[in-house]
Amino acid sequence: MAKNLLEQLREMTVVVADTGDIQAIETFKPQDATTNPSLITAAAQMPQYQDIVDDTLKAARNSLGNDATSAQVASLAFDRLAVSFGLKILEIIPGRVSTEVDARLSYDTEATIAKGREIIAQYEAKGISKERVLIKVASTWEGIQAAAVLEKEGIHCNLTLLFGLHQAIACAENGITLISPFVGRILDWYKKDTGRDSYPAAEDPGVVSVTDVYNYYKKFGYKTEVMGASFRNIGEITELAGVDLLTIAPSLLSELQSTEGELPRKLDPQTAAQKSIEKISMDKATFDRMHQENRMANDKLAEGILGFEKALEALEELLSARLAKLEHKESVPA
Repeated sequence: MAKNLLEQLREMTVVVADTGDIQAIETFKPQDATTNPSLITAAAQMPQYQDIVDDTLKAARNSLGNDATSAQVASLAFDRLAVSFGLKILEIIPGRVSTEVDARLSYDTEATIAKGREIIAQYEAKGISKERVLIKVASTWEGIQAAAVLEKEGIHCNLTLLFGLHQAIACAENGITLISPFVGRILDWYKKDTGRDSYPAAEDPGVVSVTDVYNYYKKFGYKTEVMGASFRNIGEITELAGVDLLTIAPSLLSELQSTEGELPRKLDPQTAAQKSIEKISMDKATFDRMHQENRMANDKLAEGILGFEKALEALEELLSARLAKLEHKESVPA
């Protein structure tokens, strides 16, 4: 019986579910799972996960006491909700879950370090080893430096919102466990900038960017794993077959599962090792210069952080409204 594209992909690449939807994770049984503020906000609004939200809110209120304001309770609950979803996800998957640091800390190294430690402490308090958690941090220079400190403490990190080779090199040189270059968002930027409606999959700027990063890492023997993320179509995914990991939304996982045909390996460490690539030594001055010269990376990093900040604010508002309903319900005699 012919294998579908998803089955073939799994033979050469670790497949990760890019969702906070626990039912979708149960359906596709990925090795790992990633979440972000937008995904958690979406999941928190699904009726089937209302108990997770309510339990998190009640625990936050108990922690702070009755004197705490609704805003304080919602803020603490928001802080814990990603971990609450992460714990549920880890009951299903055999591997790791990525949990994101507050995007509003993206340019604050010390605050990011503190938040990363705090997230790990929450998981460990529930009996989860830090080996099963990746702390997700934006790929600013400050975020990369924070992740470097966490990695030295044995806390593994996933550097997200990664759009340029300079970010990838800085991550590798700082011993980061995994990076998540954003394929689809790179394509979005180029389509808007050039006015083109589409690109052939092999010429997709996001695919080209991730391929360059993968080849650079394998050429120079870096241990940092490359996990392609943010896909717009399955062509982007099949062109990256063979990359270390791919994090894929449920809709595209379903499309891969229902599509048959041969899936050739496109990325390979032996092939990468033979390529002629110049090694770049990365420091802050070089990082800043390359970031300023890369309009796409500059635009998309700032836009991505702002987008996650807005998702966090929406989640805080959602939690405040839910808390008000819970407290009203409890105050009304049965």
